[in-house]
Amino acid sequence: MSADYNPADPFALWRQFVQAATPSSAQPFLPPMSEEEIERRLAELKVVESWLTMNLGMLSMQIKTLEMQKAAFASLKKGAPE
Repeated sequence: MSADYNPADPFALWRQFVQAATPSSAQPFLPPMSEEEIERRLAELKVVESWLTMNLGMLSMQIKTLEMQKAAFASLKKGAPE
């Protein structure tokens, strides 16, 4: 640990990490963006969101189908003569 570390300050270690990882002139988490850049990134994220939503729907449908098959097999086992 460096001499700047203060255990009483909960963000000291985080601040030290960020300062070491980025040059002093760079903003690590929120780079300046133009309005066009923001619109482009929003559009990209909405495409990703819709893709993930579609995949979640397909996954849910597959889970429900397997649960129905499991219930059908269970009911066939109960009704089968021995």
